[in-house]
Amino acid sequence: MQISSEKVRKHVLIISADGFEDSELLQPYQQLNEEGVSADIASLQAGTITGKHGMEVKASLSVDEANPDDYQMLFLPGGKAPAELRKNQRVLEIVRHFFQQNKPVAAICHGPQILISAGVMEDRTSTSYPSVAGELREAGANYLDQEVVVDGNLITSRKPDDIPAFVGEILALLKEG
Repeated sequence: MQISSEKVRKHVLIISADGFEDSELLQPYQQLNEEGVSADIASLQAGTITGKHGMEVKASLSVDEANPDDYQMLFLPGGKAPAELRKNQRVLEIVRHFFQQNKPVAAICHGPQILISAGVMEDRTSTSYPSVAGELREAGANYLDQEVVVDGNLITSRKPDDIPAFVGEILALLKEG
Protein backbone atom coordinates (compact mmCIF):
# COMPACT_ATOMS: atom_id res chain seq x y z
CA MET A 1 0.00 0.00 0.00
CA GLN A 2 1.36 3.37 -0.97
CA ILE A 3 0.69 6.46 1.16
CA SER A 4 0.66 9.85 -0.51
CA SER A 5 3.06 12.43 0.86
CA GLU A 6 0.71 15.25 -0.16
CA LYS A 7 -0.92 17.24 2.60
CA VAL A 8 -4.57 16.53 3.23
CA ARG A 9 -6.45 19.55 1.95
CA LYS A 10 -8.87 21.26 4.29
CA HIS A 11 -12.34 21.88 2.97
CA VAL A 12 -14.49 24.81 4.15
CA LEU A 13 -18.23 25.32 3.66
CA ILE A 14 -19.23 28.95 3.16
CA ILE A 15 -22.94 29.68 3.50
CA SER A 16 -24.19 33.00 2.17
CA ALA A 17 -26.96 34.60 0.12
CA ASP A 18 -27.83 37.78 -1.75
CA GLY A 19 -26.81 40.88 0.17
CA PHE A 20 -23.58 39.46 1.58
CA GLU A 21 -20.85 41.95 2.49
CA ASP A 22 -18.60 41.61 -0.56
CA SER A 23 -15.23 41.89 1.19
CA GLU A 24 -16.23 39.57 4.05
CA LEU A 25 -16.88 36.71 1.66
CA LEU A 26 -14.35 37.35 -1.09
CA GLN A 27 -11.21 38.32 0.84
CA PRO A 28 -11.29 35.29 3.20
CA TYR A 29 -12.23 33.01 0.29
CA GLN A 30 -9.24 34.22 -1.75
CA GLN A 31 -6.83 34.06 1.20
CA LEU A 32 -7.94 30.53 2.09
CA ASN A 33 -7.42 29.42 -1.52
CA GLU A 34 -3.93 30.98 -1.53
CA GLU A 35 -3.12 28.86 1.54
CA GLY A 36 -4.31 25.66 -0.14
CA VAL A 37 -7.68 25.54 1.63
CA SER A 38 -10.55 24.70 -0.70
CA ALA A 39 -14.00 26.12 -0.12
CA ASP A 40 -17.48 25.56 -1.47
CA ILE A 41 -20.09 28.29 -1.42
CA ALA A 42 -23.65 27.21 -0.65
CA SER A 43 -26.77 29.34 -0.69
CA LEU A 44 -30.51 28.86 -0.45
CA GLN A 45 -30.28 27.63 -4.03
CA ALA A 46 -27.35 26.98 -6.33
CA GLY A 47 -26.46 29.78 -8.73
CA THR A 48 -25.30 33.36 -8.65
CA ILE A 49 -25.60 35.42 -5.48
CA THR A 50 -24.98 39.17 -5.42
CA GLY A 51 -23.25 41.15 -2.69
CA LYS A 52 -24.31 44.48 -1.20
CA HIS A 53 -21.85 46.27 -3.48
CA GLY A 54 -22.70 44.33 -6.65
CA MET A 55 -20.07 41.58 -6.62
CA GLU A 56 -21.41 38.31 -8.02
CA VAL A 57 -20.33 34.91 -6.73
CA LYS A 58 -21.40 31.44 -7.82
CA ALA A 59 -22.92 29.25 -5.14
CA SER A 60 -21.98 25.79 -6.39
CA LEU A 61 -24.63 24.07 -4.29
CA SER A 62 -27.76 24.71 -2.29
CA VAL A 63 -27.80 24.29 1.49
CA ASP A 64 -30.08 21.28 0.91
CA GLU A 65 -27.29 19.65 -1.13
CA ALA A 66 -24.52 20.50 1.34
CA ASN A 67 -23.34 17.60 3.50
CA PRO A 68 -21.64 19.03 6.60
CA ASP A 69 -19.70 15.76 7.06
CA ASP A 70 -17.70 16.69 3.94
CA TYR A 71 -16.25 19.84 5.53
CA GLN A 72 -13.75 20.65 8.27
CA MET A 73 -15.01 24.22 8.89
CA LEU A 74 -18.10 26.39 8.44
CA PHE A 75 -17.72 30.07 7.49
CA LEU A 76 -20.58 32.60 7.71
CA PRO A 77 -19.88 36.01 6.10
CA GLY A 78 -21.92 39.04 7.14
CA GLY A 79 -23.84 41.76 5.39
CA LYS A 80 -27.59 41.46 4.91
CA ALA A 81 -27.54 37.76 3.96
CA PRO A 82 -27.60 36.38 7.54
CA ALA A 83 -31.01 37.99 8.18
CA GLU A 84 -32.47 35.72 5.49
CA LEU A 85 -30.30 32.66 6.13
CA ARG A 86 -31.22 32.52 9.83
CA LYS A 87 -34.84 31.77 8.82
CA ASN A 88 -33.85 28.60 6.93
CA GLN A 89 -34.10 25.39 8.96
CA ARG A 90 -31.48 23.55 6.87
CA VAL A 91 -28.94 26.32 7.50
CA LEU A 92 -29.62 26.05 11.25
CA GLU A 93 -29.26 22.24 11.11
CA ILE A 94 -25.87 22.60 9.42
CA VAL A 95 -24.71 25.08 12.07
CA ARG A 96 -25.83 22.76 14.88
CA HIS A 97 -24.03 19.84 13.22
CA PHE A 98 -20.72 21.73 13.22
CA PHE A 99 -21.11 22.60 16.89
CA GLN A 100 -22.17 19.06 17.86
CA GLN A 101 -19.10 17.67 16.07
CA ASN A 102 -16.89 20.38 17.63
CA LYS A 103 -15.75 21.48 14.17
CA PRO A 104 -14.52 25.06 13.67
CA VAL A 105 -17.08 27.74 12.86
CA ALA A 106 -16.13 31.26 11.75
CA ALA A 107 -18.59 34.16 11.54
CA ILE A 108 -18.04 37.85 10.84
CA CYS A 109 -20.19 40.99 11.10
CA HIS A 110 -23.86 39.89 11.05
CA GLY A 111 -22.90 36.20 10.57
CA PRO A 112 -23.39 35.48 14.31
CA GLN A 113 -27.12 36.15 13.84
CA ILE A 114 -27.30 32.71 12.23
CA LEU A 115 -25.55 31.20 15.27
CA ILE A 116 -28.05 32.94 17.58
CA SER A 117 -31.00 31.49 15.64
CA ALA A 118 -29.38 28.04 15.75
CA GLY A 119 -29.29 28.29 19.56
CA VAL A 120 -25.55 27.69 19.92
CA MET A 121 -24.38 30.90 21.60
CA GLU A 122 -25.26 30.21 25.24
CA ASP A 123 -22.11 30.61 27.39
CA ARG A 124 -19.94 31.39 24.35
CA THR A 125 -17.63 34.39 24.03
CA SER A 126 -17.82 36.23 20.73
CA THR A 127 -17.92 39.49 18.86
CA SER A 128 -19.95 40.80 15.92
CA TYR A 129 -20.97 44.00 14.24
CA PRO A 130 -21.96 46.35 17.09
CA SER A 131 -25.68 46.30 16.21
CA VAL A 132 -25.78 42.53 16.89
CA ALA A 133 -24.16 42.82 20.35
CA GLY A 134 -27.45 43.11 22.26
CA GLU A 135 -28.90 40.10 20.50
CA LEU A 136 -25.78 38.06 21.34
CA ARG A 137 -26.07 39.01 25.01
CA GLU A 138 -29.77 38.07 24.99
CA ALA A 139 -28.77 34.66 23.57
CA GLY A 140 -26.47 34.12 26.56
CA ALA A 141 -23.17 35.02 24.92
CA ASN A 142 -20.37 37.08 26.44
CA TYR A 143 -19.85 39.90 23.93
CA LEU A 144 -16.39 41.44 23.48
CA ASP A 145 -15.74 44.44 21.25
CA GLN A 146 -12.49 43.11 19.72
CA GLU A 147 -11.30 42.62 16.14
CA VAL A 148 -11.33 38.85 16.56
CA VAL A 149 -12.47 36.54 19.36
CA VAL A 150 -11.59 32.85 19.55
CA ASP A 151 -13.64 30.66 21.91
CA GLY A 152 -12.64 27.04 21.38
CA ASN A 153 -13.88 26.09 17.92
CA LEU A 154 -15.65 29.45 17.38
CA ILE A 155 -13.97 32.42 15.64
CA THR A 156 -15.85 35.72 15.32
CA SER A 157 -15.01 39.20 14.03
CA ARG A 158 -16.77 42.55 13.78
CA LYS A 159 -16.31 44.10 10.34
CA PRO A 160 -14.27 44.23 7.11
CA ASP A 161 -11.37 46.06 8.81
CA ASP A 162 -10.90 42.95 10.99
CA ILE A 163 -10.49 40.52 8.08
CA PRO A 164 -6.67 40.12 8.35
CA ALA A 165 -6.85 39.08 12.02
CA PHE A 166 -9.97 36.98 11.34
CA VAL A 167 -8.39 35.00 8.50
CA GLY A 168 -5.18 34.62 10.51
CA GLU A 169 -7.14 32.89 13.30
CA ILE A 170 -9.05 30.74 10.80
CA LEU A 171 -5.79 29.52 9.26
CA ALA A 172 -4.26 28.90 12.69
CA LEU A 173 -7.25 26.81 13.76
CA LEU A 174 -7.27 24.83 10.50
CA LYS A 175 -3.53 24.08 10.87
CA GLU A 176 -4.11 22.80 14.43
CA GLY A 177 -6.74 20.30 13.44
